[in-house]
Amino acid sequence: MKDIFDCILLLALPASGKSEIRKYIAGLPEDVCRKDFHLGPTVQLDDFPYVHIMRRIDDELALMNQERLFFHSPQKPFKDSRDWGTLIHLLNEDYEALVKRSAEKKGNAVESLLGRIESAGRKAGIGKRIENLTKGTKSKLIEKLEEEVSKTFSEKESERFESLEGKTLVVEFARGGPHGSSMPLPPPLGYGYSLSILHPELLKIASILYVWVTPEESRRKNEERGDPRDPGSILHHCVPIEVMMNDYGCDDMDYLEKQSPEQGTILIEGHGRKWKIPMARFDNRVDRTSFVRKSKDLWKEDEIKNLHEGLKNSFQSLWEVRDKMV
Repeated sequence: MKDIFDCILLLALPASGKSEIRKYIAGLPEDVCRKDFHLGPTVQLDDFPYVHIMRRIDDELALMNQERLFFHSPQKPFKDSRDWGTLIHLLNEDYEALVKRSAEKKGNAVESLLGRIESAGRKAGIGKRIENLTKGTKSKLIEKLEEEVSKTFSEKESERFESLEGKTLVVEFARGGPHGSSMPLPPPLGYGYSLSILHPELLKIASILYVWVTPEESRRKNEERGDPRDPGSILHHCVPIEVMMNDYGCDDMDYLEKQSPEQGTILIEGHGRKWKIPMARFDNRVDRTSFVRKSKDLWKEDEIKNLHEGLKNSFQSLWEVRDKMV
C-alpha cells in the first residue's frame, strides 16, 4: 500500500508560513518526512514567480512610457481579476510538463513566457494584451528581462526531467477576497474558483494542507518578512498593503469546509463533475514558522519541536481522511 501523498496543495493567505514549511521539510531526512508526514521527496510548483514576472513586465513597460498590462501600479491589485485564473492555467501547464518530463522550448525565454501568459490569459477569458505590443516594445522587454526569466526557467527545467514516481508534488498558492466580503466569494476570487479550474489530474490526487492564520496576522507577518533587496524571493517578498486588503482581506476556506457534506473535506465543482478533496489545517495563528527564515544555526530546539509536532499532527489527520477515500 502506498504510504505517501501524491500531491499536497499548500494553501494559505500570504506570509502565513507556507514557504517556511516547504523550506523546513526540504531540510529533513527522507525517512523522517515519510514516517512523520507521509511525504516523499518533494517537487515544487508555485504561482508567485509568475506574479513577480508580470509585475516586472509592467515595470519595464512603465519605464518605456507604455501602459501597464497586468497591474494598476506597483502597489495595486490586478487590473483584471480574471488573472487569478491565468495563474492557475500556468500552474496546470507546469504540471503537464512535469508529467511529460518536458522542458521549455529552447530559444528566447522571455518570448516563450510572454506567449504562455497570453495563452493562459485567453483560457481565463481575457482578450489580447501582449499581442498588442509593438515589435520594438517586445524586443526591449526581451533585452531587459532575459537574464531573470532564463534563471527561472532553468530552475524549473531541472525538476521537469524528474519522474514524479515515489515523490510528493507540492503546489503552493494564496487566494482570497476583499476585507469584509460575504461568502461565497464570487468568481474569479477565492479558492473555490481557482480549485475549480485546477488540472483534473491534480484534483484527482490532491490533498489540502491549509495553513491557518487570521487576515490580521497575515498582514503583520507580510510586513515583517519584506526585504526590498530581494522582491522576487519566495521567503522575503512583501505584498503591497492595498493588495493585502483587497485580494487577501479574507479567504473562503472556512466557508468551503463548512459547506462540505463530509468532515475533513471540501467539495469543488469543476470540469463537469464534483471533487471531494481531503483537507486539514495547520494552526499557525500563534506563529510557529517565522524562525525558519533565519540561518539554521539560529533555530532553537523548542521552535523546531513545536513546528515539527504541529506538522506531524496535521499531516496525520490529513492522511487518515485521504486513507478512507482511497
